[in-house]
Amino acid sequence: MDAADISQDLTHVLYTADEVQRRVEELAAEIDRDYEGREVLLIGVLNGAVMVMSDLSRAMKSHLTMDWMAISSYGSGTKSSGVVRILKDLTRDISDVHVLIVEDIIDTGLTLSYLVQNLQSRGPASVEVAAMFRKPEAITAPVDVKYVGFDIPNEFVVGYGLDYAGRYRNLRDVGTLAPHVYS
Repeated sequence: MDAADISQDLTHVLYTADEVQRRVEELAAEIDRDYEGREVLLIGVLNGAVMVMSDLSRAMKSHLTMDWMAISSYGSGTKSSGVVRILKDLTRDISDVHVLIVEDIIDTGLTLSYLVQNLQSRGPASVEVAAMFRKPEAITAPVDVKYVGFDIPNEFVVGYGLDYAGRYRNLRDVGTLAPHVYS
């Protein structure tokens, strides 16, 4: 597939790569202020958070460590299945650690709600959430997100880590996926 084919799969661009990078830098500065004097463990949620985690961690000035989890509630569709599974767990103990979960997108909130409860049960000093994108209209599960990059419409979006069936994560811009792709 070439670039021309990919661009034809988007209805429109919501945020350009430059807009996303500016917002990542703003979030990093806010997180640095909030965690001043404390080390934070960034927990990236695979696979979508790879781009956000990479850019956010490089923009931060604070001491930090990183770990990864893989959580699934989608499969290869466009809607959450409602069943949350841990596919890859943390490699370290988080007792008395300040944890910041880094997500690409919050859709229904089901996966994130489960993840927050799971991590809180492990005795960390704190658990907060940073998400690059959030769909307020789609949220059905209670979820407290301290850092939000952008609130977006309840549409299927791809790019900057967001995918459809594993594709489009590599797009630098974030755009609405055309219905002809998944219908």
